[in-house]
Amino acid sequence: MTPLLVFGVIAGYFVLLLIISHFTSQKADNTTFFTANRRSPWFLVAYGMVGASLSGVTFISVPGEVGNSNWTYLQFVMGNMVGYAVIAFVLIPLFYRLQLVSIYEYLRDRFGEKSYLAGASFFLISQTIGASFRLFLAAVVLQIAFFDAFGIPFYVTVLTTILLIWLYTFRGGIKTIVWTDTLQTTFLLAAVVISIIVIISHMDLNVGDAFSLVSKNKMSTIFDWDWRSNRNFFKTFLAGIFITIAMNGLDQNVMQKNLTCKNKKDAQKNIFWFSIVFFFSTLLFLALGVLLYQYALDQNILLPERTDDLYPTLALNYFGTFAGIVFLIGIVAAAFSSADSALTALTTSFCVDILDISKRKTNQKKTRFLVHIGFSLLMFVVIIIFNSLNDSSVVSAVFKVAGFTYGPLLGLFAFGLLSKRGVKDKWVPLVCVFSPILSFILDQNSESWFYGYKFGFEILLVNAAITCLGLALLYQRKPGFL
Repeated sequence: MTPLLVFGVIAGYFVLLLIISHFTSQKADNTTFFTANRRSPWFLVAYGMVGASLSGVTFISVPGEVGNSNWTYLQFVMGNMVGYAVIAFVLIPLFYRLQLVSIYEYLRDRFGEKSYLAGASFFLISQTIGASFRLFLAAVVLQIAFFDAFGIPFYVTVLTTILLIWLYTFRGGIKTIVWTDTLQTTFLLAAVVISIIVIISHMDLNVGDAFSLVSKNKMSTIFDWDWRSNRNFFKTFLAGIFITIAMNGLDQNVMQKNLTCKNKKDAQKNIFWFSIVFFFSTLLFLALGVLLYQYALDQNILLPERTDDLYPTLALNYFGTFAGIVFLIGIVAAAFSSADSALTALTTSFCVDILDISKRKTNQKKTRFLVHIGFSLLMFVVIIIFNSLNDSSVVSAVFKVAGFTYGPLLGLFAFGLLSKRGVKDKWVPLVCVFSPILSFILDQNSESWFYGYKFGFEILLVNAAITCLGLALLYQRKPGFL
């Protein structure tokens, strides 16, 4: 594809986003920005959340990772389904009963002000790093596909992409996101489906042949029963449950969309149908992974060194112009559908949790506007730092560290919901800092300390358990009341 064609495709895509923003942000105020006035149709939220959940990392990594770990990722997704059930039947009723704007307000009512600020702060840190990392990957693709051809430096690429996100989110906020996510989900899934169609067409297969090829391939092996493996079924399944609860149910980015539904029942229907669509979407990505490797073998194409490069390499160089365009839109959609909602969630959490914007008698809209700009600039700085590290393993490690901050959130909410014990609120932030540090040390030394045992996703449970233990040690006679 020529750089001008790439520019035209991306420009056209963002014009669509800006048009949606124009219609969804009319007469918007802070309530619209934070909650969409709680009028979002549940089916729209459910469909749009698929694109946000399948981030740019998933879009690129899952098909390529099939070559390393087969379909064992599906064990994790099976656990996700149980996690979504917990969200629907435990967390959704709680958040709607309390009429929360930020879900971390629960921690203030349950434990106290310090616990509340600790929970919100951990979300802000992890979400800033995570969203910046995902946007960094998208910016790298755009740099290679377009900006390099004109000698435009990377920082301009990053600044442009963040500016575009800011333009279509700064007025309508979460209301705009709910609608733009539907467009982005459509493009993301279309990229996968069209890629599969192109592959089976090039290999002279019909749908039945392709299904048989995928189902009989050794790479389609789902279960791993080796207890030492970080892909062991029980570890991965349990981790899928609790990571979903922590990184979806206790994440303002995700739950803010659920809380835009009209009532509790609509939000529960949204979670149920979203989880179904998400599961089958993941199956499509895994099937695509098998077909990509089979296509490369059939066409005698040399596999790239990094599995993450497999899908982009084939889509942009071997699938033809149309499939390449759809892939490019898909990767942009996947990245931006998570980055735009993250920017909105960060703005919401900071305004509600840190600034307590509802108590300000004047300039509430201006405050929100400035916070939105502030987080846009912060994401820009973080991405530039990622790029300056010039080491993908270091960047991935930073991203992994950010994931450890969800352990304290899971521990705080679990202790709050499963116990009625009060805690010494002023010491809670110390527990929340200590638990991920100890968990990270355990994760780095588990093989030498525990006879070859290697932690996988389940390190989150260890992190949360340490937090719960710390909270239990902070016992205070006055019990919680929620």
